[in-house]
Amino acid sequence: MNKYLRQLFTAVVALFVILGLSSTIIMAVRANALNNDPRNARSLYHQLGAYRGAILASDGTVMAKSEPVNDAFKYLRTYSNGPLYAPVTGFFSINQTADRGLEASRSMLLNGEADSLIWQRAKAMLTGATNQGASIETSIDPKLQQVAYDQLGTRDGAAVAIEVSTGRILAMVSTPSYDPNKLATHDTKAASQAYNELSAGQNSPLNSPLINRATSQLYPPGSTFKTIVASAALETGDYQTDTKIPAGSSYTLPGTATQLPNDEAQGDGVNGQISLQEAVAWSSNTAFAQLGVKLGASKVSDMATKLGFGSTITIDGTESTGTPMTATASTFPSDPTDDKLALASIGQGDTTATPLQMAMVAQAIANNGKLMQPTLVDRVRAADLTVLSQTKPQTMANAFSKDSADKLTTMMESVVTEANPQLAIDGIKVAAKTGTAQIGTDNSAIDGWGIGFAPADNPQIAVAVLVHNTDVHGSLAAGPIMRAMMQEASAGGIGV
Repeated sequence: MNKYLRQLFTAVVALFVILGLSSTIIMAVRANALNNDPRNARSLYHQLGAYRGAILASDGTVMAKSEPVNDAFKYLRTYSNGPLYAPVTGFFSINQTADRGLEASRSMLLNGEADSLIWQRAKAMLTGATNQGASIETSIDPKLQQVAYDQLGTRDGAAVAIEVSTGRILAMVSTPSYDPNKLATHDTKAASQAYNELSAGQNSPLNSPLINRATSQLYPPGSTFKTIVASAALETGDYQTDTKIPAGSSYTLPGTATQLPNDEAQGDGVNGQISLQEAVAWSSNTAFAQLGVKLGASKVSDMATKLGFGSTITIDGTESTGTPMTATASTFPSDPTDDKLALASIGQGDTTATPLQMAMVAQAIANNGKLMQPTLVDRVRAADLTVLSQTKPQTMANAFSKDSADKLTTMMESVVTEANPQLAIDGIKVAAKTGTAQIGTDNSAIDGWGIGFAPADNPQIAVAVLVHNTDVHGSLAAGPIMRAMMQEASAGGIGV
């Protein structure tokens, strides 16, 4: 072989090596990035041209489905009663990547591209049939979802209901909501305009209807946090429901001149003392601020952590199925000074929580101290109705003992029987805790809360309701919504 042939041979080999490496990089390394690149028109047509699986409520009600259309994309994503279910479904849009709700967390299953659907794809290829994505069967109860949505109305807020023994989310509402159909349109200009308007919110992006207030927004939990302080106290073994603790009409925050008062005179106690049960019933700020300081930050923080504070909570999905649906981590201050600890112990200051988190607190109390992993999907079915996966209940933590849970239940029952009889339901024992967190400039507004469960003697449903930026106490703003949800659960046969 002469010199020129050797050079030519070497050049050809080098070119093949370069071609092989570039192909490998494109197909193996950069495949996902290229597929997800918004400039990739082929990927866009592929996604929108797929027969995306349906998203269903627990009774089979269709929340989202794909319908054939006579355009280049073949199928249009449609949402029945879109604003009602938007926090659950999220949206699938021509010019926005699905980044929230089940459309994101189960995207690979819905579009038929998940590894678990390989045989379905092969079958469709061999038969010439249309490849169909899997359907997602959720735990959402449509009637309970509707009641929560109607009750919240035009107010800024959220409501969550959880099945006590399993962690299944029965309702998850966020208001104001939005219509995913406006984002699913194949009119790119209209979809873009709708998204921009929704993202901007009313006066601020923080007010955007796209935000799921049940999982993604943090609020001071107010007096609902007292259930956590009470559980920490009970777990020490030094406190019972009738244990007298310091209270009084006001409490000077340690190291400051700031006076902390009570909203109700009954919370003052007698001669500066009040029983733990009465402190819960009448939501004594002075009692729980002092109790938190007495217990110390470590005990209160440890209990909050056991109940989910400080951790991002995965509600649905994995990296293999899409973009997991998560709840923002609720917060309790780290190593606070005693004045900040006092405020944190009554759910103010640096203590913040999502409505989902506070529903989980109620669920744990109702479930003998056992905190369950919250879930939104019951099962996934292939197009031929084969069950691909079925969710099983999982315990997140044994936060506290059954004895403590029983005592907390008794104390929360007294919240209804003594302080808030308007929250009572005929024939059903209700355990609850309301909260009134001061927010805004000069504490001029309120975040109103209600958490609880029913029946108190056989808990089935745990509820948390938040009404943001209101002007009345939590018992009046959120309490009636919580009560209505429990009533619907009773009428709907959800074990109540």
